[in-house]
Amino acid sequence: MINSVRKTAALGLLGATLVGCGSDTTENPAPRTGTTVAATASPKASAAAAGPKPARLPAAPPTLAPGADGLTRVYTHRAKSTEKVVALTFDADMTADQGPRAAHGEHFDNPGLIAALRGLKVDATVFMTGRWAEEYPDQAKSIGNDPRFEIANHSYSHYAFASPCYGLPTVAPPDMATDVQRAFDAFRDAGAVNVVPYFRFPGGCYDDTALRSLAPAGVTAIQWDVVSGDAFAEDADAVAQQVIDGVKPGSLVVMHCTRSAAPTTERAVRRIVPELRARGYRFVKVSELMGR
Repeated sequence: MINSVRKTAALGLLGATLVGCGSDTTENPAPRTGTTVAATASPKASAAAAGPKPARLPAAPPTLAPGADGLTRVYTHRAKSTEKVVALTFDADMTADQGPRAAHGEHFDNPGLIAALRGLKVDATVFMTGRWAEEYPDQAKSIGNDPRFEIANHSYSHYAFASPCYGLPTVAPPDMATDVQRAFDAFRDAGAVNVVPYFRFPGGCYDDTALRSLAPAGVTAIQWDVVSGDAFAEDADAVAQQVIDGVKPGSLVVMHCTRSAAPTTERAVRRIVPELRARGYRFVKVSELMGR
């Protein structure tokens, strides 16, 4: 991890938020327990209909059912894959109490990044908080109606689901599934269509209590195996090189879609995409990675 990423203490809660979303630091003491799946195979869900049908119905996004112990399953990457596919994911972070900062001109969005992904013809998954969708409903609708993208759930509040977690406020276990559903409601209210039943823990922090509390939400938790280091980074080339060096067939990369706190991401992506393509990689959404 490059040193320029590590500015959490000086930059306040949002800094903690973004460094937590995809940091390889060992400073996070929150336990990570339960079943983590680096999938070697995943179910291919299909839509069934009685009688003849004029065209194939779209398949439902593949998910991992809770384990026998009732814990939500956690997916990190496609293990032992030989196919050169990689999923770029972008966390659109905004905590529930950051509205005043947005009102004073802080940009939690990154329309330039989304435009770059479109221009480069990259399929990607955006893990969005419900609060972000409320602040930028037109962008949420645009992303959620573009077939190149899918929106996944990053909670409504971007509060922690296990503690301690980079100084984030915490969600009480009885409220966790409700917080996740509130984010899905925000995506719907914004008019987003391409919404998938995946969830990423704020800060990447979870424990068995969180995994059990999420079971009623019917989501699969999605983590990562490659950290971009884009949070508060000042050197786009260093971010790009970290991703390029870390990617292997079946990788899942975590980056950010928050301009004020990850300002180099767009420039990094503009280098990452052509270099990985030159190495034979194809970019896929998380749903496609899981379904392969």
